[in-house]
Amino acid sequence: MRGRTDGSKKRLLTTFFFVAVFLLFLYLYFGSQSQGESALEYGSRSLRKLGSSYLGGDEESDLGIKQDDFKFGLDDEDGIVPKSFPVCDDRYSELIPCLDRNLIYQMRLKLDLSLMEHYERHCPLPERRFNCLIPPPTGYKVPIKWPKSRDEVWKANIPHTHLAKEKSDQNWMVVKGEKIIFPGGGTHFHYGADKYIKSLANMLNFPKDNMNNEGNLRTVLDVGCGVASFGGYLLASDIMTMSLAPNDVHQNQIQFALERGIPAYLGVLGTKRLPYPSRSFELAHCSRCRIDWLQRDGILLLELDRLLRPGGYFAYSSPEAYAQDEEDLRIWKEMSALVERMCWKIAAKRNQTVIWVKPLTNDCYMERAPGTQPPLCRSNDDPDAVYGVNMEACITPYSDHDHSSKGSGLAPWPARLTSPPPRLSDFGYSSDMFEKDTEMWRKRVENYWDLLSPKISTNTIRNVMDMKANLGSFGAALKTKDLWVMNVVPEDGPNTLKLIYDRGLLGSIHNWCEAYSTYPRTYDLLHASDVFSDIIEKKGCSGEDLLIEMDRILRPTGFLIIRDKKPVIDFVKKYLTAIHWEQVAMADSSSDETDTDHVVLIVQKKLWLTSESLRETD
Repeated sequence: MRGRTDGSKKRLLTTFFFVAVFLLFLYLYFGSQSQGESALEYGSRSLRKLGSSYLGGDEESDLGIKQDDFKFGLDDEDGIVPKSFPVCDDRYSELIPCLDRNLIYQMRLKLDLSLMEHYERHCPLPERRFNCLIPPPTGYKVPIKWPKSRDEVWKANIPHTHLAKEKSDQNWMVVKGEKIIFPGGGTHFHYGADKYIKSLANMLNFPKDNMNNEGNLRTVLDVGCGVASFGGYLLASDIMTMSLAPNDVHQNQIQFALERGIPAYLGVLGTKRLPYPSRSFELAHCSRCRIDWLQRDGILLLELDRLLRPGGYFAYSSPEAYAQDEEDLRIWKEMSALVERMCWKIAAKRNQTVIWVKPLTNDCYMERAPGTQPPLCRSNDDPDAVYGVNMEACITPYSDHDHSSKGSGLAPWPARLTSPPPRLSDFGYSSDMFEKDTEMWRKRVENYWDLLSPKISTNTIRNVMDMKANLGSFGAALKTKDLWVMNVVPEDGPNTLKLIYDRGLLGSIHNWCEAYSTYPRTYDLLHASDVFSDIIEKKGCSGEDLLIEMDRILRPTGFLIIRDKKPVIDFVKKYLTAIHWEQVAMADSSSDETDTDHVVLIVQKKLWLTSESLRETD
């Protein structure tokens, strides 16, 4: 018996030995491969490095990867970092997590379609988030550079041509070989936005028919913007336009706008206030935007009123402004009565367009008969509280300062960029503090560009996002460069976004614990100063979720500038390989007297394609 037992033990030990050798061989083989190849774990596709591109292996599942399938945290006790993040299924190549129609269906949300609630933000709970990298579409190419991109983009990057067919008679866009061409037309301006813009300036008697009115008209809101040709052509006049449209039946219009290098945002006039503070725009524009301005006691028109500056304009090009059939006449009559009660006056009316102007003071509001509708907003209503806040069917009166000043008191562009805004006093900030902040960021941006210089040329970067913009001085420091900045202000901090608009820049309110309202691959540069510290330490949100969201927003070959405390930078660096980012530069801030405990990390997103893309391209 003892001999048999000894023999069994020997055979068992021999078996274990060979199994161990085999496992060691597999580990050494695949481990060495991972030095040049990045294998995606957890049942996802693999990405293999080839030159400067990443090529995908076979997909093992046609499902997206959800949070429950792939978990790790900032404070993992074992310190394990994944070799790579999973890749979402190709059908999610245009995923916008908080504007995902499929999520609405899955969650069985009861929304009022007539109020456009299904086009508003509805974010997934953490357990329903797709914790995976968004793949580019088949045949994706590095976007065409500005200014050429205003007029043409790669069809492969946004493979949707239905608008070219649907709007073929309106010159929105034309498919031409591998490109989509934008002739500059629109539903109301078939023969070009440039001619239409000039005609608006002429209607308002602006000098030299220039829409910027000698620098006094700088920020514009274009509602129902289509592919944003109106905003794109206003750029030549030093006018910044927030082109706004929902992800509706004309899908991808905002994606086209951003691919062209034109400022744009996914949003809708529904039930929530738009994510902009009061008195942000000199002009609101609606050209055949198909919005029912009379609904719900004029609440949508009153939202525009909240956003317009004293003396601001609303340019409205629509059949109601000129048609003579019974229904259009009824709408025109009721709309005219509504805006009259809102104290708007007609500044100009010609052919198919009417331009109303908002009053400069509160005088007209005070002179209205008691009980006139719409009413003035309650005295405790904050017109600058916007994130997730319902619209109100009321008129926002001016502050005592604006009323007595008979206007916003802003300097003309470009002087307003560096002039202390009048609303600084709302925060108790001094002009001296403002000027020091402006100078501090001028030096920091100069340093950033020194670090980036080996990797970029004059037209490498076009669409920029400052993820925590504060006073907007980062964006102001980029004035001499041919780019634009989306200045994002946290929803729970000082609402300094109104100061940013007062400087002649654009931006929005956002909570970085949630996904941003934009398509994937829409920004060339993200700047994150203390963003990770805020969401991890103050809000307790996931740093990994933010990394994945930043990767979703960023274009392949785009850059991230992360300025934060050293532990945060160390955290981010752990995931560079996993998320397919490459370190470009790192520098401490010892020379910055105001920021000695921070580190600057600059990384670049690599261009990678999935195996499906390769097979279909071939």
